[in-house]
Amino acid sequence: MTANVRRRAAFIDEMGIGPLWSRRNAPETAAETALQPDTAEPAVEVTKAFAPVMEAWPEETATLELQTKVTPQAPPAREVAHMDWVELKTSVAGCVKCGLCQGRTNTVFGVGDEKAKWLFIGEGPGRNEDLQGEPFVGQAGKLLDNMLRAVGLRRGENAYIANIVKCRPTDANGKDRPPTAAETAACLPYLERQIALIQPSVLVALGKTAALSLLALDPDTPVSRLRGKVHRYADRPLIVTYHPAYLLRNMIDKRKAWEDLSLAMTTYAGLD
Repeated sequence: MTANVRRRAAFIDEMGIGPLWSRRNAPETAAETALQPDTAEPAVEVTKAFAPVMEAWPEETATLELQTKVTPQAPPAREVAHMDWVELKTSVAGCVKCGLCQGRTNTVFGVGDEKAKWLFIGEGPGRNEDLQGEPFVGQAGKLLDNMLRAVGLRRGENAYIANIVKCRPTDANGKDRPPTAAETAACLPYLERQIALIQPSVLVALGKTAALSLLALDPDTPVSRLRGKVHRYADRPLIVTYHPAYLLRNMIDKRKAWEDLSLAMTTYAGLD
């Protein structure tokens, strides 16, 4: 082996890309080279052999950087439809399907008896719900608890409480607002799966947003036009009444809310 070949072999070995492979009985002098037949294979250049590896490094690095910046996405609706309770709660807790996730303190999954016959559905979390991670707390929650007792129910006993969206919708001033159509569409598969898991007998829509979202009606439809009727959702009876927060501002309509609850009880009794 000539001095040049030995130096090249040492260089390759030091870089960790060796060993240098040479053709057996390769000529080491010019005279020996002249005696070799024309069919002899040319020696492989180290730089050419190593070039593909070097060229791959920038691309692989860029791919790695891209992967570290990708935001995890919640599973699509077709996967949500097959989740159990644990998977569903985990998915909601980490959901980033719409912009509401950016301002939330907690997701508000729902609370109550997971085999309940009664399902009460509101609009979305407010400030107190966002802080505590539970639907209908504060004064509106106390009024809802009174409404439940009026029909012989208690929070957590044969009743489940959920919302159309699981994160608090706020406006530019940080005030509560109704969820948009896009936000509702992003979150509705979670509620649909809750309904499928609970298998309730009667649904009660609390307020305009819940009623219009479930019944897919025009946004300008007033609640007054929906009251006093038995609607259907997911092949189950759906009763529409006022949201407890609305009733706190309009006490005179509590009588109408009682009429709605009476209709719900009559409907439930007729299912037997």
